[in-house]
Amino acid sequence: MKLRNITVKIPATSANLGSGFDCLGLALDLWNTVRIAVNEGAENSEIKITGYGLGDLSTDNTNLVLKSVLNVYEHVGIAAPNFLIHCDNLIPLKRGLGSSAAAIVGGCVAANQLLGEILSIDELLVRASEIEGHSDNVVAALMGGIKIVAKDNASLMTASVPTPNNLKTVLFIPDTSVSTLNARNSLPSMVPYDDVVFNLSRVALLVNSLATDRLEGLVVGTQDRLHQPHRIPLFPPAGLIMKEAIKAGALGAFLSGSGPTVLALARGREMTIAYEMAEAARKANLDGNIMITDISASGAYVVNDSDEELK
Repeated sequence: MKLRNITVKIPATSANLGSGFDCLGLALDLWNTVRIAVNEGAENSEIKITGYGLGDLSTDNTNLVLKSVLNVYEHVGIAAPNFLIHCDNLIPLKRGLGSSAAAIVGGCVAANQLLGEILSIDELLVRASEIEGHSDNVVAALMGGIKIVAKDNASLMTASVPTPNNLKTVLFIPDTSVSTLNARNSLPSMVPYDDVVFNLSRVALLVNSLATDRLEGLVVGTQDRLHQPHRIPLFPPAGLIMKEAIKAGALGAFLSGSGPTVLALARGREMTIAYEMAEAARKANLDGNIMITDISASGAYVVNDSDEELK
């Protein structure tokens, strides 16, 4: 079947970075791939899934990739055709690594490409954020690097934080999953004034430490009182894994997004940090995988735009 197809690569992301709750995100060098083609002759859109989510993710109109494609078409007032979509997922689901943001951004970028890039990247950010419900993962998945995002009425303001040279992430990704909804529902509706001041001082230090390459400030800058104390009880080993990562030389350690993945920042000693994180998990009888990866300067991008067979 010869069809014009679009291939989009989308990075995994980590939100919050400890103190930057719902306003900071970074892109990781771990990628999902979405391939999409218009399939005019079909009665319905067809979705194929490989990798993570095979047998679990929906393949109807509730699929996040297709839902996002249709959202963009509806937003610009163009009737959507049927599509043939292949999602190849290397990002684990429900681990705090932005799998839903990757699906949404992939669908939005693919649709925009099919429509001749009718929307700007800022408009895509708003579209994707509305579907996702928050912007920290989405901005990093779409734009790459380390990003700040702030909502100003109906618009979103973004800023880039310089990524220090050779800064890497060490991830412990548990086999256990945590629902983002459950993790968000664990948060209190009110927080003490002192905790707000604590986080404001930490996130300011975090951004300054990254921007000035004074990484000794990250251990304090990534500390948090707004969300992690309420989320760690959903996954108790996380606290120990974070503590052991810092003892082993990590520059900072925190829940990736809502967890349960623990992310440690490192410049050197990555293997030692990885070993100690894995040992902490083993002592807690917790299975999982270690990954050492770069922070990706690139966000989602189109690989090709050609006529070829979509299998």
